[in-house]
Amino acid sequence: MQLVGFALAVLIGLSLGMLGGGGSTLTVPIFVYVLGFAPKDAIAMSLPVVGLTSLIGAFSHWRNGNLQIRTALLFGAVAMLGSYVAARYLAPLMSGALQLALLAIVMLAAAISMFRSAGRKVSAGSAEERPVVLPLLGFVALGVGAMTGLVGVGGGFLIVPALVILGRVPMKEAIGTSLLVIAMNTTSGYLGYAGRTTMEWGFLAGFTVLAIVGILFGSWLVRFVSQAQLKRAFAVFLICVGAFVLFQNRDALLFTTDVPAPADAAAPR
Repeated sequence: MQLVGFALAVLIGLSLGMLGGGGSTLTVPIFVYVLGFAPKDAIAMSLPVVGLTSLIGAFSHWRNGNLQIRTALLFGAVAMLGSYVAARYLAPLMSGALQLALLAIVMLAAAISMFRSAGRKVSAGSAEERPVVLPLLGFVALGVGAMTGLVGVGGGFLIVPALVILGRVPMKEAIGTSLLVIAMNTTSGYLGYAGRTTMEWGFLAGFTVLAIVGILFGSWLVRFVSQAQLKRAFAVFLICVGAFVLFQNRDALLFTTDVPAPADAAAPR
């Protein structure tokens, strides 16, 4: 199963490079259901993978002039606060099953967001015509950070539209800027989990290298592929995976005291 997991690492990178988000939502399900890690370990391990992969992708977009560093630093600083607090103080209060159920809901929300954005066209100048909404942008950054700390996703599917609609960032630059924010966000989340989970660094190194290969290829390929068609296809895939994860952990949403044993237990690797 490790070979399948490593192949899927490339898919995560491709999604991040071409869409600025979405692929990171697959990392935890791959770790849990394909590679057999326990949920809390999988969430913590996903953060350095997504963070380093996003940082490489952000550098690639920066070289192409599609990254607003100042915007990323401001948005990312607020997101880092939310990520650390959620990982350090809120995640320990939840079972792994509940975190996976929340992740599934996030995946379904990401799929809906992709479907909606696939039907919209953003002209080069339309972002500049809108006023910047700083308070709401800060609120979104805090929420994205908390989501990262709790369920191990970068939140690019929320960051990109927030930067375009609330921050007046053109779409192409929003994708690159989102990747730098994700790198900051996941770093802070990992620090929140540090010392409380098991990390298999040798495995993570190989997985991350393949994800980086995917994101570099995706950053180059983005100019040749229809974003609308790609988003629709990937959204369908997210719905399938999200529905499966939600079904597997549905009992956790009942907030009963008896949490199903398989949800927090790792499958045999």
